[in-house]
Amino acid sequence: MAPVVQALKARDDVRTSVCLTGQHREMLMQVTDLFGIVPDRNLDVMQDAQGLTHVTSAVLTGLETAFAEMKPDWVLVHGDTTTTMAAAMAAYYQQIAVGHVEAGLRTGNIYSPWPEEMNRKIAGALSTLHFAPTRGAAANLVREGVPVERIETTGNTVIDALYWVRDNALRAPQIEADMAARFEFLDPEKKLVLVTGHRRENQHGGLEKICAAMRSLALRGDTQVVYPVHLNPNVQRAARSVLKGVEGVHLIEPLDYLPFVWLMNRAHLIVTDSGGIQEEAPSLGKPVLVTRDTTERPEAVDAGTVRLTGADTDAILWEAERLLDDESAYAAMAQAHNPYGDGDAATRIVNRLLQENPQWYRDSASSASVTSASQPRPSSPMPALTSTG
Repeated sequence: MAPVVQALKARDDVRTSVCLTGQHREMLMQVTDLFGIVPDRNLDVMQDAQGLTHVTSAVLTGLETAFAEMKPDWVLVHGDTTTTMAAAMAAYYQQIAVGHVEAGLRTGNIYSPWPEEMNRKIAGALSTLHFAPTRGAAANLVREGVPVERIETTGNTVIDALYWVRDNALRAPQIEADMAARFEFLDPEKKLVLVTGHRRENQHGGLEKICAAMRSLALRGDTQVVYPVHLNPNVQRAARSVLKGVEGVHLIEPLDYLPFVWLMNRAHLIVTDSGGIQEEAPSLGKPVLVTRDTTERPEAVDAGTVRLTGADTDAILWEAERLLDDESAYAAMAQAHNPYGDGDAATRIVNRLLQENPQWYRDSASSASVTSASQPRPSSPMPALTSTG
């Protein structure tokens, strides 16, 4: 959401407020500091061993008060999908128009990814405008009955953020020197495999299988593995039980966005169960192995930049070694077209918002005109916006 916040803050005719839920606060503060974002509200919902019910109820309760006081014309939701779903519902309860950033991601299986698939569907049902990152995501929304005039295909804001870091922060000589010093343990003679893993569906045996594959890769002797281990105790336990003390494996603390982008750029190959990395890494020309059985980002699979391996030790190892040893196979993935955007998604989102009158959508909700592609959108007063994530 950072590029959208930056684009909105640059305007004098829009009042923009940023509300955080406070989940994963250490990682969150790293991002807000990097992009110079000062939050107006922090719900601070984080608790040890928190469950989905707690997050949902805390976000609903916290935003009820926040929205009543701020009275925004629009609420933009993005990020953690439980937050997105609850924020959209809180806005709906106060009849505030919702703009869903990164809308339309679907696998067709409500339990994979869980709970993200259903959270996204619920948020979509409550949204006024849908900012789809790709044509495929937009098509998913149309199939679900969303009127085409409520969908804007924008590209993904994660690419905006990535390019901003690449073209600004990482080109500073001092930052490059700082990154080289921070990761001085890397062996320039070995290929780097960067790993992330934390999803719920992999926390019951899957992470151990992923780590077993990483152990085999590291023991090849020509490869090194860097794994920034998520703070979740289940993830920490799985990673350390298999990889602690293995030569060529570096288990490190979770990273700020800036050093993580630096490592992605330095890596030969990325192994992940993350959604955003499936979009970011191909923008840097890095092949990605996704340790999931399904993905809500099939465009990358179709484009050839991503391969699904599941949390299967043998499948991960086979695909990784093919990319490490076969230059033509590596080039085919590294040079494939990235379908996720050109870095201007935030500008498109802001431009579309400023064309809209959210009151018109509420007044027209029961009218057939709202679903008519020929119905022109009325001119809009400049809205106030609240960004949550």
